[in-house]
Amino acid sequence: MTVALDPGFRDYLLGIADVSERDLDKLVEELMDHWSETVEAWVRRRHGELQRQGMPNRLVYGTIAREAGTRPFASRPLSERQVRRIVYG
Repeated sequence: MTVALDPGFRDYLLGIADVSERDLDKLVEELMDHWSETVEAWVRRRHGELQRQGMPNRLVYGTIAREAGTRPFASRPLSERQVRRIVYG
C-alpha cells in the first residue's frame, strides 16, 4: 500500500523527524495499515494475541472491550458480549 502524502505535510514531517525519506514512507505506510484495521479484524487479532499470552477468555473479553475504547477506529464502545460475538460469530 503506497500512501500519497500532501507534499507540504511530507516536507514538514521530514523537517521535524530525523528519518530518511524512505524511512518516513515506510513509517507512514505502517501507520496507515494500523489505523485502517476494522474493529472486527482488530478484535480477532487481539483475541489471538491475548490467548497466546495465556490469558483466559473470561479476562480476554473485558480486556478487549476496554482497549477498544482507546483505538482509532470509528466504533461505538464494545461490550464483552459483542467481543465474544465478533470472535465466535
